[in-house]
Amino acid sequence: MSTLKHSFLTKTILGLMLIGLTATAAEPKKILVVTTTTGFRHSSIGTAEKVLAKIGEQSKLFTVDYAQQPAHQPNAPKKPGANATPEELQKFQADSEKFKAADAEWQTALKESLSKLSVENLKNYDAVIFANTTGDLPLPDRQGFLDWVAAGHGFIGMHSASDTYHGFKPYIEMLGGEFQTHGAQVGVECLVQDTSHPATKHLGESYCIEQEEVYLIKNYEPSKVHELLTLDKHPNKKKESGHFAVAWSKEYGKGKVFYTSLGHREDVWENERYKKHILGGIKWALGLEPGDAKPQTAAN
Repeated sequence: MSTLKHSFLTKTILGLMLIGLTATAAEPKKILVVTTTTGFRHSSIGTAEKVLAKIGEQSKLFTVDYAQQPAHQPNAPKKPGANATPEELQKFQADSEKFKAADAEWQTALKESLSKLSVENLKNYDAVIFANTTGDLPLPDRQGFLDWVAAGHGFIGMHSASDTYHGFKPYIEMLGGEFQTHGAQVGVECLVQDTSHPATKHLGESYCIEQEEVYLIKNYEPSKVHELLTLDKHPNKKKESGHFAVAWSKEYGKGKVFYTSLGHREDVWENERYKKHILGGIKWALGLEPGDAKPQTAAN
C-alpha cells in the first residue's frame, strides 16, 4: 500500500472514531419519571410530566420515560347507614364485589407500570425522578432500587417524594428527610445556602414564590445533607424563627440525591426559575455539572 493511501486510510479511520466518540459523548442520559401515587394525588402531576419532558428536550441532556398511574382507579362504594333497607344492603354488597374485582385489576396494572423499576429494568436508566409521588408504591424490589441508587445512579425527588414510603426507613434515610405537615398555601422567601450549586446558582440570595404549599420536614439532619434552600421562618411555626429545610443535595453511597419540597402547584412547575432549579438539580444528579454535596454543618 502506498504511503498516500495509508495516510488517507489512517485519517479516515481516525475521523470515524472521532465522530463515534463525539456521538457517544453527546448521547442524552435516560431518566425514568415516576408519577404513581397510593396516597394523595396532586393535580399538578400532569404539568410536571410535561415540564420534565420539555426541559429534557430543550436542554438535549436527557430523555424521559414514565411509570404512570393506570387510568380509571375504582372507588369503593359508600357504606349504607344504620337504617338501610335490605335492597340497599344487597346493592352495597354487589357493588363491593365489583369494586374488589376492579381494584385487583387496577393494582395489577399499577405494579406493571412500576415494573420499570425492577433491578433488571433499571439498567436502562441513569436516574429516576419521583415527581409528586405519595404512599407506599408497590415497587418490584424497593431495597434493590435503593441499592441501584447507591451503586452510582441519580435520584431526584420533587415535593411529595418526601410523602412517600413513610414506613420504610431506608428510603427516608436515602432521601434525607420526611414530610410532616403543611398549612395553608402562602407566599414564601427561600434563602439560598449555596449560590454556586447548579440547582440554585441562578436564584441569587433568595427565591421568592408568590404562593406555594410549604412543607414542614421531619427526620431531617442538616449534618447529613448539603443545604440548598432553607427558611428562617415557617408558616406552620409563625411565632418561631428557626431553620427549616426546603431543598438539598446529598450523596448516597456512590449515588447522588437531589430533593426540593417545592412543586405543589401547576404555576410553580411552569415558573422559569423553578424549571432552572430542577434542571440544575437533575444535571448535578446525572453528573453533568459539578456541585457540592458536603454538609455545611458538621455532625456532633
